[in-house]
Amino acid sequence: MGHDVTAALRAAGLEVLDDPGTRAMYSTDASLYRIPPLAVVRPRHVDEVAAALAVARETGVPLTSRGGGTSVAGNAVGRGIVLDFSRHLNRVLSVDPEARTAVVEPGTVHAVLQKAVAPHGVRFGPDPSTHPRCTVGGMIGNNACGSRSLAYGRTSDNVAGLRMLLASGEQLVTSYDGAGRPVVEGGDAVLASVREVMARHLATARTELDRFGRQVSGYAAHHLLPERFDLTPALVGSEGTLAVVTEATVRLVTDAPVRVVVVLGFDDIVAAGEAAPAVVEHGPTSCEGLDSRLLGVLRARRGEGAVPPLPEGRAWLFVELAGDDRDEVVARAERLAAAGLGVDALVVPDPLVQARLWRIREDGAGLAGRAPSERPAWPGWEDAAVPPAMLGSYLARFDELVSSYGMTSAPFGHFGDGCMHVRLDLPLDRPDGTQVLRSFLVDAAKLVGEYGGSLSGEHGDGRARSELLPHLYSPEALAMFAGIKHAFDPDDLLNPGVLVDPDPVDADVRVAGVPPFRRKLAMAYPHDDGDLAQALHRCTGVGKCRADNSAAGGVMCPSYLATREEKDSTRGRARVLQEVVRGEMAWSDPAVHDALDLCLSCKGCASDCPTGVDMATYKSEALHQTYRRRLRPRSHYTLGRLPFWARIAERTPRLANLAVRLPVLGRLALWLAGVERRRSVPAFARRPFRRSWTGSGSGRTTGTPVVLWVDSFSDSFDPEVAAATVRVLEAAGYAPRLPDERLCCGLTWITTGQLDAAKKILGRTVASLATAARAGTPIVGMEPSCTGVLRSDVLELVPGPDAEAVAGATVTLAELLARTPGWTAPDLSGTSVVAQPHCHHHAVMGWQADADLLASTGAMVTRLAGCCGLAGNFGVELGHYEVSVKVAEQQLLPALDAAPDAVVLADGFSCRTQVADLRDRPSVHLAQLLDPERTPGRA
Repeated sequence: MGHDVTAALRAAGLEVLDDPGTRAMYSTDASLYRIPPLAVVRPRHVDEVAAALAVARETGVPLTSRGGGTSVAGNAVGRGIVLDFSRHLNRVLSVDPEARTAVVEPGTVHAVLQKAVAPHGVRFGPDPSTHPRCTVGGMIGNNACGSRSLAYGRTSDNVAGLRMLLASGEQLVTSYDGAGRPVVEGGDAVLASVREVMARHLATARTELDRFGRQVSGYAAHHLLPERFDLTPALVGSEGTLAVVTEATVRLVTDAPVRVVVVLGFDDIVAAGEAAPAVVEHGPTSCEGLDSRLLGVLRARRGEGAVPPLPEGRAWLFVELAGDDRDEVVARAERLAAAGLGVDALVVPDPLVQARLWRIREDGAGLAGRAPSERPAWPGWEDAAVPPAMLGSYLARFDELVSSYGMTSAPFGHFGDGCMHVRLDLPLDRPDGTQVLRSFLVDAAKLVGEYGGSLSGEHGDGRARSELLPHLYSPEALAMFAGIKHAFDPDDLLNPGVLVDPDPVDADVRVAGVPPFRRKLAMAYPHDDGDLAQALHRCTGVGKCRADNSAAGGVMCPSYLATREEKDSTRGRARVLQEVVRGEMAWSDPAVHDALDLCLSCKGCASDCPTGVDMATYKSEALHQTYRRRLRPRSHYTLGRLPFWARIAERTPRLANLAVRLPVLGRLALWLAGVERRRSVPAFARRPFRRSWTGSGSGRTTGTPVVLWVDSFSDSFDPEVAAATVRVLEAAGYAPRLPDERLCCGLTWITTGQLDAAKKILGRTVASLATAARAGTPIVGMEPSCTGVLRSDVLELVPGPDAEAVAGATVTLAELLARTPGWTAPDLSGTSVVAQPHCHHHAVMGWQADADLLASTGAMVTRLAGCCGLAGNFGVELGHYEVSVKVAEQQLLPALDAAPDAVVLADGFSCRTQVADLRDRPSVHLAQLLDPERTPGRA
């Protein structure tokens, strides 16, 4: 059957993907469920959507529409054909500022739409937390709302028309006439059948539906009553089960220019829920609840600095007030803060601090992927809603229910609307895990039914909750839903298993039955109980790796931004590797290495992914498992062992440099080394730093001792960085010394998966540094990637007390200077600096100490987000050049071109190499910028 379907799809001229890797990537979304499709089709225009639908009809194979794949209810997975609209049908077709509408294709990312309409002073109202990567089509499918629904309503309130294809292939178009009356073109027979269904269920539709704003479960059949019969909002939220959306006209709204946030603190989340209705009386645009348990997860992962100052409490409401007049909005905020609704309050007028608060809220779903118990937490019951006046009582009962199952949770959500989001540490790793899942979901559904609530407030019912609808609705209502489905889709082609004739909630659970994967691993995975399966399933599919995170200073995921291919996203890679731990693929499977090939090992996901995925570590493990005791790619023997070759080259550096620059010999040498010929090869230093080290740059013998970690790059290629670091340290009152023996962190072995050798190399280094570390002597790193190894990878590869001591003692230059009494930064007023933080610096150490130090110099600093694109050996290897340049074009190159006279600050050797290679421009390390010999006029 599968071959016949794919053959028919290809015969229709469609872009079809049915390889094992693609099927693995599209087998799940952000939900619990895993259902591999027969094939993925990426339509390029509407005719191709119709062609795919025709094949589904002819073969009897179901069809599922998919946008960004961020559905947490399992709405975007299916057993047949999956239509990925996000790849090609992703354009804003037109904007009408006067009518305040825009026409978009279903794969248009929400953020792309906002960017297109912003110049006209308008926006699309609904703003779900996944707005940087969710698609408008997906929002239509779920009837998404977001945090500002108090002001802008649901998606159904903001859609002015739809173009759709029915299962029969007939086109259906909805709109409104000049008087605002609904208009429908096409589908006459279907509409006649729908009217017949509604005629039998008038009382049910009038009494059981539309009881409060977030009642999203089931079909919005109240819009099909004869007194209104408005097909547009009726189809919004139908989860792709009634028609395939090919185009949407959305309404746009103006945004108030002034926003002030009031943070209210409460004793617990129940008190926050009880206060929400009183808060809404103050007319906010948003009223969002967060539990201290969620912030605890964030602080544990990213440190205390990850959370801005908050008022006292163990739960908070983030309340946004908006308007045209700043004084009026501030006065309203102060009245709310003084209303005594909580135990403490804080007014936040600063937009930058507001952005930090909203970022926490937007990352809630990912952060909640780790429960307060430190166990993995899962969706499934993440979107219940009750009438807002009952929210506090519901939260108390829900907490009791969760505790009765021995689970923990960290609730958050749209409290002003009565909608709660949560992830639960369901014991899906136990043999009875799916039984516990079913039992809990049934009890939870009964509880929300007691409150007259909804199983879903904006995510849809999907596979996670559709089977539970009988606990919410009467048999008559369910019969009405079934009649509507049959009228639109009599052969059950469109997203079957959802809403009507639902799949069991405990079927096809992604993690169920996946045993721990601990055998013969090279990495320790200390945060995942040593279990690679648990580590890989940190990826819950929220898809932040498919967004441009540069506005928040993020790095993840540079390869996806370069190619826009799911396989080149952190999520896509995690999905393929999950197949390995399931036993469905071998480490050596081509799909595994195709997915990992363009991973830059930048570690951006380790800090930017809200669930804590560390793809660089997983890639190293995959390469280790694949090539251990086997023949490796050429670059593993050359670039992967660069420090070894550097030691040989330093004996005759001039000869080594000449060899790679001779026309014929140089090209041959690069090919043999697996190096891209369009790359220039950095020259070996004529005299490595260690050879010139005499114990001090100035003859200083006194001062606070520090160990200078001289990495292979600073030693063999750029010794002036090390020399400048010595001068800065001595000027700050330190007496730097080098380790007694020549050491290496093994970075290049780690990134190429030569982990047995890396363990030996790093083990010797830790043993040598441990005495100084235990004595409290700081170990100062210069090269960020090597410093990151001593701070992080050391705990994965050679765990133990010595490794912990070394990791705790290792600091960056900026971190050390920040805690140095009496040290003052040089005055760099009038100096323009373009700063490219190294990805590992951002991800492992954090760049805030550097940012604070630079601010104290008075320099005008432009801090870049994203990756430079070279990323160690990645951009040098054959086959990676084009992607490496595309990554550089995201942030680095435009910034360099915009500031031709600025000083370029790049601590990473690979970053400096990329700048020199692509723009023939010098760049400096922080130590060189602070060097007293370079800046004699110190403050």
